[in-house]
Amino acid sequence: MQSIFMPDAIYRYMLGASLRETAIQAKLRAETAKLTEAHYQIAPEEGQLLAFLVEMTGARRTLDIGTFTGYSALTVAQSLPDDGRVISFDINEQWTSQARAIWSEAGVADKIDLHIGPALDSLDKLLANGEGESFDFAFIDADKENYDAYYERCLRLVRRGGLIVVDNTLWRGRVADPGDRKHKTEAIRAFNAARLEDGRVTLCMLPVGDGVTLLRRR
Repeated sequence: MQSIFMPDAIYRYMLGASLRETAIQAKLRAETAKLTEAHYQIAPEEGQLLAFLVEMTGARRTLDIGTFTGYSALTVAQSLPDDGRVISFDINEQWTSQARAIWSEAGVADKIDLHIGPALDSLDKLLANGEGESFDFAFIDADKENYDAYYERCLRLVRRGGLIVVDNTLWRGRVADPGDRKHKTEAIRAFNAARLEDGRVTLCMLPVGDGVTLLRRR
């Protein structure tokens, strides 16, 4: 995956001029590229953006909704202080077994708690356990039909001034095509429209990766 709205020559220049990807991150991307589902992987420049935001905000407790092979959790964990934690959610044992192996190799496995099962159930348990407003940062990159539900939980779990980052909000440009009425496209389109009117947050949509929206809780 790369920033799909950018000409190749400029994209290559940008990576050469600014990408600071660790060897273990590059290894994971190369291994993930062999999978049929490799397009689920975030772009390396998007990972760098996540790391930048985590460091800039001084985040310590973070949520990672949609683990896949572990690149986003790895990237965030590498950027956290020693006492930082990532709580990551996925339903796929095969993909996350690869994630666990790479986290261990990178020396950040002790910073990441992986929950296998429906993320909404796990997020609701965190809320029921009194962990509302105790997280600094959340990254949402899972099934698109549940984006709004994930967001609403994260908005309650993230502290005031905390960040929620949502992936795929430009959906390869399909959201701008009125003729595309597919369910996932409609879900993202509806999510974007709702956030524009959401006074609980300030927001910024960027053409990074497949579109990423930054939302800061007021």
